Parts: sequence; C-alpha cells; structure tokens
Amino acid sequence: MTLKEKIKQVNKLLIKHFGIPERQKKLPKPVDTLIATILSQNTNDKNSYQAYQNLKKKYKTWEEVAKLPRAEIEKVIKVAGLGKQKSEAIKAFLSSLKKNKEKIDLAYIKNMNDDDILAELTSIKGIGVKTASCVLLFSLDRNVCPVDTHVHRTLNRIGIVKTKSPDKTFDSINKNLSDGIAHQFHTNLIKLGREVCKPAKPLCSFCPVQLECKFKHKNFEKVASVNSKNFLLLDSI
Repeated sequence: MTLKEKIKQVNKLLIKHFGIPERQKKLPKPVDTLIATILSQNTNDKNSYQAYQNLKKKYKTWEEVAKLPRAEIEKVIKVAGLGKQKSEAIKAFLSSLKKNKEKIDLAYIKNMNDDDILAELTSIKGIGVKTASCVLLFSLDRNVCPVDTHVHRTLNRIGIVKTKSPDKTFDSINKNLSDGIAHQFHTNLIKLGREVCKPAKPLCSFCPVQLECKFKHKNFEKVASVNSKNFLLLDSI
C-alpha cells in the first residue's frame, strides 16, 4: 500500500468515527487566521479563542493593534499564556505587513501557489510552517494539512510516517494527500490526538484506527468513556 493509500484509508476510518467536520460558510481572513494560530500555541483552544476575542473586541482594526507597544499586546492576550513570545510574533507580523503594504491585509497571497505562500509567510520572524499552513487551509481552502504536535504524534504512532519533527511530517504527508481531504484529515487527527491518542496513556480501546496502528506501547486500561472536545479554534473565529 502506498503512502497516499494509507492516508486515504486512515482518513476513511476517522470519518466513520468522528464524521466529516463542519466548516464555516464564510472562511476567516488570512490575517485573522494567522494571529489566532499564533495565540493557539501551547494552550487550549478556549484560552486562545478568549485571547483572540480580547483583541478583536478591544480594537477595531489590526492597524490599531500594530501601533500598540508589545507589552500592551501581551496584557490583552495574557489568558493564552506565553505572552511575551506571542506578543512579539504578533507585533513583528503586523509591523512587517504595515511596512511593506498600504494596509494590514494578506489578500495579495490568494493568487500565489502554496509553496510561495509558505515561503512568504515563514520569512516573517515568529511565523513557522504550521502557522503558515493554517492560513492555507482555513482561510484559502487549499488542500494542505497543517501539522501540530497532535497530528505529528498520531501519524507517527499509526505508522504513516517515521519523522522526528512536525515540519518533516508536514513535508511527507502533503506530498501524498488525495484531493479535498486536508481539512477533514487534519481536524479528525487533532480530535484523535486530544481525545484518544494522548501523549501519555493513550486510550487505545476507543481508537478508530487501532487495527491500522503500529504503536508498540498500546494501552488497554479500562476507561468508562472518552471526553469529546468539539470546539476547534480555527473553525470558530
């Protein structure tokens, strides 16, 4: 079975278990997605959503946010954690756009190909492949699967990839995605990683891809149920 066929098979099993994830009818603007993704790093979606809403409610435009001292941005996004690091990334991103464009907008990237968009966005300090690829998927509806720690962990455990970093996983799977499956595959892998395939003591009895999984340290301790975590930040902004 080729890598493309393996991905397709696992995607079918995930859909059978989790269903096809809903998408917003109106996709968020690229700038909104990028900032929300920065806020999502190393915290849960509810905290990052609250930090994102704090910015949106307090300031009418991203131009206003760009004029703020970094420390002020840090105060507003405090609930998301890693305030200094995230405020620096947001400030650098907004300042870079403001310097190079008439207004803070990423509409110009819509006519670029995926590789050029990744190169463009990751050239900005603090913007990595995962953040840039979230813009591609959630704002531009490109068939690109972002790879966070959950996606990286689950794909390595299942045996679809054998990679040392999320960026290596990203390169491997995105060369082998069937058309139109990126959003469902990405979203359902995150659900799998949060609810079932946890870093410690995965709940293998509840795993929809258990028979496909190559993970050697499966855990079959009895657990009454799995907590469903349906709120996903980038499908909610």
